[in-house]
Amino acid sequence: MRKKEKDIECENYILDYWDQIKSGEVIVSKRVAKQYKKIVDALKKPNEGYHFDIELGARPIIFIEMFCRHSKGEWAGKPVKLELFQKAYIMTLFGFVDNKTGYRQYRESLFMVARKNGKSTMASGIALYMMIGDFEPGAEIYSVASKKDQAKIIFDETHNMVKQSPNLTKYIRKRKTDIYFEQTLSKFEPLGKNSNSLDGLNSHLCIIDELHSIKDRNIYEVLKQSMSARRQPLMLMTTTSGTVRENIFDDIYEYACGVCDGSFEDDTFLPMIYEMDERDEYKDKKLWTKANPGLGTIKKIDDLENKINRSENSANDLSGILCKDFNIKMNAYNAWLSWDDIVNEKTFDLERFRGSYFIGGADLARCGDLTCATALMMDRETEERFVTQMYWLPEDSFNNRVEADKVPYDKWRERGLLRLCSGNTIDYKDITAWFLELVHIHGINPAWIYYDAYSATYWKDEMIMEGFNMIPCRQGARTLSLPMEKLGADLAAKKINYNNHPILRWCLSNTGVIVDRNENIIPAKASSPKMKIDGTASLLDAYVGLCDHYQEFVEAV
Repeated sequence: MRKKEKDIECENYILDYWDQIKSGEVIVSKRVAKQYKKIVDALKKPNEGYHFDIELGARPIIFIEMFCRHSKGEWAGKPVKLELFQKAYIMTLFGFVDNKTGYRQYRESLFMVARKNGKSTMASGIALYMMIGDFEPGAEIYSVASKKDQAKIIFDETHNMVKQSPNLTKYIRKRKTDIYFEQTLSKFEPLGKNSNSLDGLNSHLCIIDELHSIKDRNIYEVLKQSMSARRQPLMLMTTTSGTVRENIFDDIYEYACGVCDGSFEDDTFLPMIYEMDERDEYKDKKLWTKANPGLGTIKKIDDLENKINRSENSANDLSGILCKDFNIKMNAYNAWLSWDDIVNEKTFDLERFRGSYFIGGADLARCGDLTCATALMMDRETEERFVTQMYWLPEDSFNNRVEADKVPYDKWRERGLLRLCSGNTIDYKDITAWFLELVHIHGINPAWIYYDAYSATYWKDEMIMEGFNMIPCRQGARTLSLPMEKLGADLAAKKINYNNHPILRWCLSNTGVIVDRNENIIPAKASSPKMKIDGTASLLDAYVGLCDHYQEFVEAV
């Protein structure tokens, strides 16, 4: 173990855990490894906004292990001893603070772990700490679920912790609907979707238990708004994977993955996603800890082995085990590319292609939705492809879109990656203007512009008047299948430099495929309508042009 730092009676559990991850002593999911690498980098090299305070990170761990006791099973009555993965998470959640205010960096967190890995016990300990040890006057702590009985699981666990602890019993009392800490007038109460009203709350901590079961996004939105008056509130979402698609779980899970993977930048959101990276990994016992960090200590290995053995002759049983014991998400469509295939951090200067040629692609929104245009260039000697893109959204609905979709369109706009069209629809003149910028400002010559002909008659005529060679691109398997296969292969081979564009990376990660009986493929949208693939569609249109005119284009560039 590491030596004590700053005379604080606590190890740096983050570094301890990271050492075990790096050495392979602990096997975790790719996203957990990525997240802890970012955390350790921030710990060692603080940025201008936040720094790490080990004393603040250690306080809730010390509190939980000193005052909280188990209430069930073989450990009933014994002090809670947190596992290293729990300590590292809690220390991260509470230890990083704002340089100016001293308040916590993280305001929202998704902790996803397979069942029976101690998430309820950990959440209960955090709830007690934030009610008692966080020194927040009148703290309101809530556990929330789709049904009040589910919400009471963490509440009852917390209440039982109090009853088992002589020290806590002295200061916390049970009232009709809550437990109450009189010294700071703070309370902890369970709520459900059917509670009389979720309005009027002034939350310091909201725990959403089993996020996958929440079908109504309004619960999440109301709870988030209820924290706006607090100095350093926390929304803690704990969950296993689920089978209900297009609900708040999908939105938060996709967002958390984006933060882990680098698609989204959000300094106040802490994702921790323990899951299998590939479906068939459940067959390898050594990899079970990817979704079960408490395996062998909190969760019994024999029980999991027996479950898998019994499920061999039952597809339904196996499906439930994969979902709940390994956090394997059940998708309605086939994934197209892995994250490793998609990521390419190389960049380029557009001036490199002055005097050269580009193939254009355009995915036009049919109403007020996201729209994308693409320009595809090529290096003649290496045949490496280079992609630049622009995206548009209507101005009138922009702020609502940012808030409702929980997608960082505003941050992308600040970086010049996305533009707004005046009014409540996409103005195709803005797309024309962008293509003209490539020609007149950057000096790149248009070869062909491939576009989805549906509802694009006006734009096609305008572009032809400006001198562009417009080619309609049918959106069926006959046209798209081969170019999509080549596009996927080139992305995996890192032959496409897309300037590390975060919106395109996001769109590619959202893209699935539909396979017909002849094994032709076409792009399919992800399960949530908020997870867009417009960047993929626009790039694919340009790739159709590349396949149609490959030799001619190579000779031109």
